[in-house]
Amino acid sequence: MKTLILVSHPTIEESLNQQFFKEASASLPVTWHHLESLYPDGKIELETELQLLSEHDRIIFQFPFYWYSAPAHLKLWQDTVLEHADAVLKGKELGIVLSTGVSEKEYQAGGKEEYTLSEFLRPYQRIARKFQMTYLPPFVMAQFMYQTQETRWEKLITYQQYLTLEDKPSLVHRIEWFIQQLQQNQSLEQADPQRKKYVIDELIEAKEKIEDLTFTLQEMKGTSL
Repeated sequence: MKTLILVSHPTIEESLNQQFFKEASASLPVTWHHLESLYPDGKIELETELQLLSEHDRIIFQFPFYWYSAPAHLKLWQDTVLEHADAVLKGKELGIVLSTGVSEKEYQAGGKEEYTLSEFLRPYQRIARKFQMTYLPPFVMAQFMYQTQETRWEKLITYQQYLTLEDKPSLVHRIEWFIQQLQQNQSLEQADPQRKKYVIDELIEAKEKIEDLTFTLQEMKGTSL
């Protein structure tokens, strides 16, 4: 699976969120496509963009949440490209990577923003439906500046999985992904091979327990029917 990240941010070099995302995706088989850098005059090259869409399976719109919408360049891209994209988008996946300066808990009834992020992002869900795409649950990075280092590491892993794991992955699939990443990490192998083996063994044991529990629950459901 190949992932195209359509990034829109007018001052990306100053954005801690976007630099975090860029670094997190650097080692992955993904295409980072920053619209403002490529098209500073706002003139989107239609054929180039359609070719990119045709070459990728998962399309990600990645942007900061400006006044409940996306920055101007992503809107320009949509106006230019989507009208001609029927043939290249059908059957693909659409994901949203969103950064906000407001806590996620404020996006709910009774919160400062009143509505959920899913409600604000409904137009993108409709775009996915129109082109017969699979709409992925949005990935949200809220208040990056206030996150602890531990939370940032968790977000980094979740973001990498969002870009690379197929379909809507289960917990087992996420653990399998983590095991694969550890097995491929040569620097950890050289630094502390015993610790690496211990972590991998623990993850494999946890995966097997979850699989056994899932099987048991399925059998119980079948018996109750």
